[in-house]
Amino acid sequence: MLDDLRLRTAEMVDDIRRLVEVESPSSDPAACLAAVEEAAALCAERLPQPARVETHLGSPVLRWGSTTPRVLLLGHVDTVWPHGSLSEIPWSVTVEEAGTVLRGPGVFDMKVGAVQAIHAIAAILQRMPDADVGLLLTTDEEIGSTNSRQLILDSVSRAEAALVLEPSVDGSLKSARKGTSWYRLTVHGRAAHAGLDPASGINALLAMSRLALALSELGNHAFETTVTPTLASAGTTDNTVPDRATLSVDVRAWSPEEQQRVDDEVRRLIADESLLQGAHVDVEGGLNRPAMPESSALSLVARVDRLCREVGLTFPGARAVGGASDGNFTAAAGIATLDGLGAVGAGAHAVTEWALVEAIPERTAMVAALVLDLLSPA
Repeated sequence: MLDDLRLRTAEMVDDIRRLVEVESPSSDPAACLAAVEEAAALCAERLPQPARVETHLGSPVLRWGSTTPRVLLLGHVDTVWPHGSLSEIPWSVTVEEAGTVLRGPGVFDMKVGAVQAIHAIAAILQRMPDADVGLLLTTDEEIGSTNSRQLILDSVSRAEAALVLEPSVDGSLKSARKGTSWYRLTVHGRAAHAGLDPASGINALLAMSRLALALSELGNHAFETTVTPTLASAGTTDNTVPDRATLSVDVRAWSPEEQQRVDDEVRRLIADESLLQGAHVDVEGGLNRPAMPESSALSLVARVDRLCREVGLTFPGARAVGGASDGNFTAAAGIATLDGLGAVGAGAHAVTEWALVEAIPERTAMVAALVLDLLSPA
């Protein structure tokens, strides 16, 4: 199987190019639909049955195979990159010190993984035509999967395993992930002329600043809980006391108890008059993805270790990481979940994003072998 996939490397690279060249920022459903339709076109060319393009709560998705398979391949084709990024980070294939390198917006996170999933299914079906495997590609993963969360949970309702084609971390699989919470705080003050009568105003910017500092203290180094103010804005003109400010906050934690502790503290702080000094706060968001515990991946990691030895691959190892994915949802539902099966490379969400060509057939073979092993009679 590995030799066959290596012979298809050029084909896979061209499929990745096609997907990367369709810009698909999460905030643009029409652009995401175009990416899903391109992925569906790839399925039509590479697989014996077509994929289905659907919309769930406004978000386009691609589904292939059973809606409730025994093994679900899971990924997304939305990216963090805004329109126009392709002109700044054009698709390229270059030979570098690491090997043959692909570049382009979303190539590492995770359009390589989406193409690997399609070609893995093709390899699986050549060896097990009735394989009960399914593919789900969503388009709101980068913004919290609010629309697709229930669809993901429904899709694994009878699954034995969920295999997530998110990129690797330094080549390693991802065996555990932190839980995530996010908040968007809107601070309301009162406008006034900054020169004539500043004292009659309530400065939303200052209230937000005090709040941001207090929130940043909620992290817990011992438990590796992080609370990070990430995005802020305030004011309308240079000479006006700002009557409105907004603040986004990112929270990561290994345990539901820590997520809940931070949530409780956030809601306490937004009512703290010593911080607000006359302002008031509206809050959006809260707990988003639960943590993905290592226990959900242990059996699958052991299988991959064994299968790598059997097919002549180097076992890449597995690590816990701070980032979250849709695998957090499947693991929390009690489904054996293994993540990081996608691209080898680096630079997710950065202009340096890249993926290694030589690893693509190997990772694809790893996924296919794992699915075949899971579906084979004991």
